[in-house]
Amino acid sequence: MLIPIRTGKNNWSAQQPCILLAGDIGGTKTNLASYKYDGKTFSLLKENKYRTKNYDDLGKMISDFLAGSKTPDRMCFGVAGPVLNGKVQITNVPWGIDSKQISGLYNNIPVHLINDLETTAYGLAVLEEKDIHIVHKGKHTPGNWGIIAPGTGLGEAGLYWDGKTAHPFPTEGGHCDFAPRTDPDIDMFIYLKKKFGHVSWERLLSGPGIFTIYEFLRDVKEMDVPAWLTDKMLAHDDASALISENADDVPICTETMNLFMRYLAIEAANLALKVKATAGIFIGGGIMPKNLKYLDTHTFTRWFHDFGRMRHLLEDIPVKIILNDKTALLGAAWYAVNPIE
Repeated sequence: MLIPIRTGKNNWSAQQPCILLAGDIGGTKTNLASYKYDGKTFSLLKENKYRTKNYDDLGKMISDFLAGSKTPDRMCFGVAGPVLNGKVQITNVPWGIDSKQISGLYNNIPVHLINDLETTAYGLAVLEEKDIHIVHKGKHTPGNWGIIAPGTGLGEAGLYWDGKTAHPFPTEGGHCDFAPRTDPDIDMFIYLKKKFGHVSWERLLSGPGIFTIYEFLRDVKEMDVPAWLTDKMLAHDDASALISENADDVPICTETMNLFMRYLAIEAANLALKVKATAGIFIGGGIMPKNLKYLDTHTFTRWFHDFGRMRHLLEDIPVKIILNDKTALLGAAWYAVNPIE
């Protein structure tokens, strides 16, 4: 256990074994997994990945996943969007999900919807040190934690420390305003303002954001783009992945990833200040584990600490990258047996 996470007042941890369905529902892909819980540990029974946009609703996806299997005892889904009264509209997909509606399809079993960064936070209860890459050791002053996770969008969450356990809570901080610092950043802001209207950090710190940075360097800064790369992008369904794959050899791709890492350092520090994350910042999501070789630790920490009068606070804050891509699923499983409600 990396962090002692609070348990619900009526948790199942001392009760009979049960079968859980956990889900991590994102704008691009959705992971579903069933686990057997024995009161202490989670044993994976089955797992599948789906392209979210191939389905019109979650109910059909669950039905496909459970075909031929026993109905689970409880379900929990981490969803990319703000959950209100058991309902959510997915931010980057035209889906609406109602936990009561899903429950009604399966004998009214408990079904929980929580923000996907909350599930990542709960997943810290079952991760080990081997699942973590340390960017900056810091000093670990007891207090809150923050989690930032660039993926299809930009998720952010916090964990409030009560002196004994941590209490995860969601935010929609990824949709806060992008703030330029340098003259090229101002050019970036003007470019994004024309393109999107409102300029949030998610427009840069996400999979689509990597491609947006690349477009800015190509169209505004007029960096050279090899013809073969343009041809590949026309045939590739993930331009951002293509950019990161060629960041070793192609200057525009290199600069794209450099800017991405710098912006991530700055917004991670913004989150640390907002939730006073003296115990540490965790970086989750699927992008960073695949691109660790482009992370220059010295440059990252320099931008993370470069906050004027708050430098002394940020210099002591540990920064760690979550390597385990099952963290959100494990967190959803954890929440299913330890719900707040």
